[in-house]
Amino acid sequence: MGANNGKQYGSEGKGSSSISSDVSSSTDHTPTKAQKNAATSEDSDLSMRTLSTPSPALIFPPNSPGFQNGRGSSTSSSSITGETVAMVHSPPPTRLTHPLIRLASRQQKEQASVDRLPDHSMLHIFSFLPTNQLCRCARVCRRWYNLAWDPRLWRTIRLTGDTINVDRALRVLTRRLCQDTPNVCLMLETVIVSGCRRLTDRGLYTIAQCCPELRRLEVSGCYNISNEAVFDVVSLCPNLEHLDVSGCSKVTCISLTREASIKLSPLHGKQISIRYLDMTDCFVLEDEGLHTIAAHCTQLTHLYLRRCVRITDEGLRYLMIYCASIKELSVSDCRFVSDFGLREIAKLESRLRYLSIAHCGRVTDVGVRYIAKYCGKLRYLNARGCEGITDHGVEYLAKNCTKLKSLDIGKCPLLSDAGLEFLALNCFNLKRLSLKSCESITGQGLQIVAANCFDLQMLNVQDCEVSVEALRFVKRHCKRCIIEHTNPAFF
Repeated sequence: MGANNGKQYGSEGKGSSSISSDVSSSTDHTPTKAQKNAATSEDSDLSMRTLSTPSPALIFPPNSPGFQNGRGSSTSSSSITGETVAMVHSPPPTRLTHPLIRLASRQQKEQASVDRLPDHSMLHIFSFLPTNQLCRCARVCRRWYNLAWDPRLWRTIRLTGDTINVDRALRVLTRRLCQDTPNVCLMLETVIVSGCRRLTDRGLYTIAQCCPELRRLEVSGCYNISNEAVFDVVSLCPNLEHLDVSGCSKVTCISLTREASIKLSPLHGKQISIRYLDMTDCFVLEDEGLHTIAAHCTQLTHLYLRRCVRITDEGLRYLMIYCASIKELSVSDCRFVSDFGLREIAKLESRLRYLSIAHCGRVTDVGVRYIAKYCGKLRYLNARGCEGITDHGVEYLAKNCTKLKSLDIGKCPLLSDAGLEFLALNCFNLKRLSLKSCESITGQGLQIVAANCFDLQMLNVQDCEVSVEALRFVKRHCKRCIIEHTNPAFF
């Protein structure tokens, strides 16, 4: 498949094999004429099904008794070791030849109440199954085979686990799903392959080549993915809107050009349609790569750069030049981001609803005032560990961002009850408040908050010196509030 498109990742063996299971009688038993006819009819029927209907892809564990030397067998007890692979089997026969087996099968069928469910109920149940379990269901009987391969169940492929040979599994599954439209799988829109460390660029190229309607791709924790694979996906899947490459430490850029350089502009004005991008833990990402991402992904609305430790204020400046529609932004643990970076972020103005600057040690009240002044519709702010924030910064934030619903200012030792009073008198819609390890907070400040913020649903006061009476006061006034605390006397 890759060779036809002028691109190869190496030689590959056959991704599937057809298996037909025969029920044989013992050597000392002479079959009757009726049994011979039944066996002949069965063999003919199974052969016809194998030729006319492609068999389902099954993902087997390494020790499965139905697997041997890369070929499935219902009678083999051997298994291979070292990897889980995807195999293809023919649909199970509709009837069995041996009379005793037919009798036992009939009794089991009468006792199985699940078979009485209508098709739409079975499809609803199957919709909750992961991909490998859905493939197993296709082996049960003819009805389950037809239901398991209903196109409505294959808008999503979800694979997890370190032992799965993901590249081969994706190749076999896409080949099966492309039976009606050769080489193109039009129904598949979502691929989630989280935590599969054996996924390589070859597997992503298979998806990019066969699934032009792909809209969502999650490969978090697949650290073997490189810029080359990301280029394949974004260039061959024009409708991709959601991309999660968190934990893919080799990914340093997302663009429509193979060379990651800020000097290269998008080809012929083309833009990547990605709106949601998660690059958490992409440690190698630098300002130059962020510049290229911003220039090619101008429609971004959600961007997460947690622990991208090489990003600086300069990278945020590039981001604000091209991506003016960002609603949610996280630069948590980006230690080089300072008040100047927050001044750039403030250019998003009322569009910004979610901001996380946790553990950005260079942020002070100055940066918070920039955000509060221009981003009046902010709903969520995580400033945990920003030790330069004081009561003055919280005061300015509370007076300008009155619709704030969630605030995390834990581990800010300069905060006191005065800052909590400003919050209580201005942010009546506050639902979540974290004050963890704020040593200057007392029970008086908590009581002021509880008396004004009736909708409070979560309060974190772990490692704070607050009395039991104050905690009980909060519980009386905010009945739906879950209090996280470290006071053993309160329960």
